[in-house]
Amino acid sequence: MKSVIASSPDPATEIPADSARTPAWFDAAMTTPRREGWLDSGGCPIHYFSWGDPSRPGILLLHGFLAHSRCFAFIAPLLAQDYYLVAFDFSGMGDSGVRDSYPDEVRLQELMDVARGTGLFDGGQKPAIIAHSYGGSVGLVAMEQCHEQFSQLVICDLMTLRPARLQAHFEAGGGPPGSQDPKRPNRVYPDYVTAKGRFVLSPRQKVNEEYLFDYMAFHSLREVEGGWTWKFHPSVFQRVTDIAARMQAQARRIAAAPGRITIVYGEESELFDADSAEYIRENGGGHIPMIGIPDARHHLMLDQPVAFACVLKTIMTLAQA
Repeated sequence: MKSVIASSPDPATEIPADSARTPAWFDAAMTTPRREGWLDSGGCPIHYFSWGDPSRPGILLLHGFLAHSRCFAFIAPLLAQDYYLVAFDFSGMGDSGVRDSYPDEVRLQELMDVARGTGLFDGGQKPAIIAHSYGGSVGLVAMEQCHEQFSQLVICDLMTLRPARLQAHFEAGGGPPGSQDPKRPNRVYPDYVTAKGRFVLSPRQKVNEEYLFDYMAFHSLREVEGGWTWKFHPSVFQRVTDIAARMQAQARRIAAAPGRITIVYGEESELFDADSAEYIRENGGGHIPMIGIPDARHHLMLDQPVAFACVLKTIMTLAQA
């Protein structure tokens, strides 16, 4: 099963009516031609977007926990002249289907099915993976098990803290994610304004660009009978791994991962900072380039979208040199 819709986004429906004023570059990004489609992965429909010429070097974009592919919908157009980019919604999130559970093997299968189904392996060049937050952990699994099929992995602000800092973060109520009962349905709010009022980023942070907060909030919600609710399904909170143990091993896994790895982070991030970079080096990751973006927090595409896109383009260009 595969379906594709080729069209330019309609700003009237893509940008929320209550959006803060948008700049010219964002308006241009929202009218950049893209393809929208769904494909099957293990019986589950997976929603994706793609931009650019499929004959160009490929990039697969992975979003964070409870997020969706549209967190790259204003970043990908800035790279689409030179690259073929694909962003998809993990199952249980965004506009993809729902499963009973989401172990690593399922996430990896989705990644590979999307890469194959969208032609990322067809151009004669190995595609790169650019992954934010939770997506970085999925990208890391891909490199550990299938690195020979990808040119590189760019990990963007994946939570990596020393054990003592990680424990302090947890004790302060900062994680790990998963406090919601996976069997409790998402709440339905009576109207969009009320629902948007409950939208927060995790970790909580201000954003430099208010219109991007408005955009992400709008596309994180869907209208249902009786009002509005979240797009993510509660089943994604079902534990399939020991999250705390995995996070404690994060630095060692990143340092030991095969293939080309680069790290990008927000210099003001609570989840990855200069000490995190040093911790990875201490664990054997001295060969990994690590680039901090000034005045950006964890959600760096909402804080410094143009700078973020420039950093990604530079990484891709250097990898091809």
